[in-house]
Amino acid sequence: MNQTARRLGNSAVHVGPLGLGCWPLAGMTRGGITAADAQATVAAAIAAGITHLDTAYCYGEAGESEAAIAAALSTHRRADVVLAGKCGIHWEPGRKQVVDGRPERLRREVDESLRRLGTDHVDLLYLHAPDPRIPIEESAGALASLRAEGKTLAVGASNISVDLLRRFAAVCPLDACQMHYNILQREIEADVLPWCRARGVSVVAYWPLMKGLLTDTMARDRVFPATDSRHKYPMFQGDEFQRNLDFVEALRPIAHRLGRRVPEIVLAWTAEQDGITSVLVGATNPDQIRENAGSLTCQLDDEARRAIARAVAARGTVASRKPV
Repeated sequence: MNQTARRLGNSAVHVGPLGLGCWPLAGMTRGGITAADAQATVAAAIAAGITHLDTAYCYGEAGESEAAIAAALSTHRRADVVLAGKCGIHWEPGRKQVVDGRPERLRREVDESLRRLGTDHVDLLYLHAPDPRIPIEESAGALASLRAEGKTLAVGASNISVDLLRRFAAVCPLDACQMHYNILQREIEADVLPWCRARGVSVVAYWPLMKGLLTDTMARDRVFPATDSRHKYPMFQGDEFQRNLDFVEALRPIAHRLGRRVPEIVLAWTAEQDGITSVLVGATNPDQIRENAGSLTCQLDDEARRAIARAVAARGTVASRKPV
């Protein structure tokens, strides 16, 4: 993996090819994660050279992810990290997720996030998701104003269609777009990725390890409890789950030949795709960070790329990301 810092769109912000996705630190999708665990994970990421920290207002019912980042940053210079935040989704009682793109709501969330993080600005601010009740132009205008005020240096949009990207960019020029993307789930190659490439918009990928599936650590009889959100996703169910594990097995000899582990070659492959600027990996403890950081020194050769392509073709179409 090329470790050179990469520019985010037309902004002055640069990020490494590997970032820390801080959603798991909130403990909402998997139980048993303490505040100390979350803080230690962030600190381990920074120590490993993973200084692109991606969080959001809704990562935790009370900002647990942002609190962990703030605690870890108490012993680091603010300039040593790139903070990416998101606004536009919040929780209501009963863990009801609400998408709200009203300008006044977006501003309120950003101001609260900045207080939680202990900073006067984030480096990158995304609209977390479009609100179907609000014209995207209104939400885009709010983020443009926040950038003009210096509360963010760059603007992005996440979980969004090309049509809405186009409308957003007409009001507020975009520096980044964050979408799910991995070696098997490659839907954005048909539309979003080409659109962004043509306009110099950076694409930041989440789910590069397919929610842990591509880490090569899952047993075939794995059962996900109700406290683990993966039990809802078809890629972790029945025949689909078994076929995905077959694919992981096919990657093992490729990784072995390079003296690497499966997740290292998966992350290296993702980071080298045309148009992908940074890849976000989640973690819930420092050991996972150190393992993922190994991908920073992983270099794929043409033989490995061809073997990966054959394995992808043999796997065929995978299930949608949408829960059932």
